Amino acid sequence: MNAIAEARGLTKRYGSTLALDGVDFEVDAGRIVGLIGPNGAGKTTALKALLGLTDFDGELTVLGLDPREDRPRLMQQVCFIADVATLPRWIRVNQVLDFVEGVHPRFSREKAERFLKGTKLYPEQRVREMSKGMIVQLHLAIVMAIDARFLVLDEPTLGLDILHRKEFYGRLLNDYFDEQRTILVTTHQVEEVENILTDLLFIKDGRIVLSATMDEVSERFSELMVASGREDEARALGPIHERTVFGRPVLLFDGADRSKLRELGEIHKPSVADLFVAVMQGNES
Repeated sequence: MNAIAEARGLTKRYGSTLALDGVDFEVDAGRIVGLIGPNGAGKTTALKALLGLTDFDGELTVLGLDPREDRPRLMQQVCFIADVATLPRWIRVNQVLDFVEGVHPRFSREKAERFLKGTKLYPEQRVREMSKGMIVQLHLAIVMAIDARFLVLDEPTLGLDILHRKEFYGRLLNDYFDEQRTILVTTHQVEEVENILTDLLFIKDGRIVLSATMDEVSERFSELMVASGREDEARALGPIHERTVFGRPVLLFDGADRSKLRELGEIHKPSVADLFVAVMQGNES
């Protein structure tokens, strides 16, 4: 695979705070990567570095460019969308399109307007007159109309209800994504992106604590609902995390022999959310 973004020893300090601690990662072409971490883990700092919005130590290339030195060239091929609630309430639809047309060379106003014709939005409408669903559609119109190789989404559906969140990701996957594009998304609503992700990056305290494809996750991790009376045998196999569901212990294993696990209870594939909790708690210092 060809790396769209590659970091080696990526480090960033804010005074005495170490926001990124020698991070190594790759984002390959044609992938949908979830950068998942708790608040203060370093997600936003990593995105700022990728987008050339902050300096850093270590090595980082995005589309073969150094974000610090070649940001104007880089941003010709990158689209960045943050929380959809950040649009100013006074701005009109046509003013949003004017702005994007002026700052992004790969934006097609014709495509955006064609998309908007299928909605209830109209050119003179202000953001304050829109429902949350309409704001989602406006953001989608912008995304769909930018021919970017690398799309970076930072909590893009924060504050939206489940219907609008699903609409956003559904349109993104079905109408935008293809093998020529790469998407990096940060979100706390991991259950809703789980089915579209191809790769996971878990970050905690400025360090990558898990980097794996979704196929590797399926192969490595197993969740066992332990049969009554087999708890000690199961725990002897070295789970990385344990929780209780309906009074029964559920153990999560990394690389365990599944034939042995089957003798001790029911095996399931862990959700990304459960895996996230296990990895985060397992890396507590």
